[in-house]
Amino acid sequence: MKKEYLRYALNNIMYRKLRSWLTVVSILIGIGAIFALVSFGVGLSRYVDILAAESGSDKLIVQAKGIGAPGADENFFVSKEEVDFLRDVNGIKEIAGLYGKIVEINYDKQKKYVYLVSKNTGEEEKLVEEIYTIGVEKGRDLENGDRLKVVLGHNYQLPDKIFEKALGLRDKIKINDEKISVIGFYEAIGNPQDDSNIYITDEGFEFLFPDLKDEYAFVVARVEKNTEPIVIAKKAEEKLRKFKGQKEGQEDFYIQSYEQLIETFNTVLNVINVVLVLIALISLVVAGVNISNTMYTSVLERTKEIGIMKAIGAKNSDIAMIFLFEAGVVGLVGGIFGVLLGYLIAKTGGSIASNYGYIMLQPFFPLTLIVGCLLFSTLIGVVAGVMPAHHASKMNPADSLRYE
Repeated sequence: MKKEYLRYALNNIMYRKLRSWLTVVSILIGIGAIFALVSFGVGLSRYVDILAAESGSDKLIVQAKGIGAPGADENFFVSKEEVDFLRDVNGIKEIAGLYGKIVEINYDKQKKYVYLVSKNTGEEEKLVEEIYTIGVEKGRDLENGDRLKVVLGHNYQLPDKIFEKALGLRDKIKINDEKISVIGFYEAIGNPQDDSNIYITDEGFEFLFPDLKDEYAFVVARVEKNTEPIVIAKKAEEKLRKFKGQKEGQEDFYIQSYEQLIETFNTVLNVINVVLVLIALISLVVAGVNISNTMYTSVLERTKEIGIMKAIGAKNSDIAMIFLFEAGVVGLVGGIFGVLLGYLIAKTGGSIASNYGYIMLQPFFPLTLIVGCLLFSTLIGVVAGVMPAHHASKMNPADSLRYE
């Protein structure tokens, strides 16, 4: 395209500043929404991938089919007999059953309902620690013999997070009318649910809830080296199904590898992201209509100019390219401001999420996301300008010169 035509197109955009900026606004709103939503989706996926890498890809999770979190319903559990059976399955190196239960805790004349989970301190201690992927921030970790002692999640250290008053080391809480001593606090995991958990030894859990002994909320296993966790999961599921005398598809349990769990989570996350992006795309469709309308109006206002350009030798393709360029520039500018707006929204949202304890909800801004949004907004502008550009290029020079 000739430089004169490019300069001419830019001058026309600047000449009609108000109309151009209103059209830009319609683009930037949609691009800003998409950029912010996708950045949160990418950030959450990144968090999950990091968590999976820290936990290791050699793990299997065994859980009873039920409703809600493991241990929320005492009718759904994995028995010690089933754990012992799985221990002998070829390909499983080690396995540990973990207790879990929603309990009422009392502190400073306040009651709260939180999740109490056991932390194995026996031979499988390292396996369990790899699953939790958290370290002690204050105090010490659980050890053998810590029957009436607990380590609390991160948020118990903070006032007005769980209780009005923050807890400290050696403070006492009550669980099931038993006084329990606080010996430590774990690091922040990134969401209020996990950061409000209470961790106790198997011995302590069985002492508080003797009726639930050998009834595990969930089970974690490690597979042998040089084996495929998914293959071992299928084999273990088949053997346990036969052991329990259940038909395929009617099992009251499931066994999944960490890889399968991550895939399931990412699938759900991707579906949510797609739905949100589709909603944001509605505003971009409206923006495309606005661009097209603006360009049609511009064509009518410059009918005489088009006639003059054709009279002095401009080709139909030159006229079309001028208007396509204008539409593309409007889309690109809208995309640039949309990315800036989306960045500000995402950063603000991430800060708010952190303040409420959702550290996992942090946006991530890969270069591909930025470039993709800019190219997409430019493409929308160009596509919206195709029909007006075609209309302008087909104008008869003689009729255009006589246009009033």
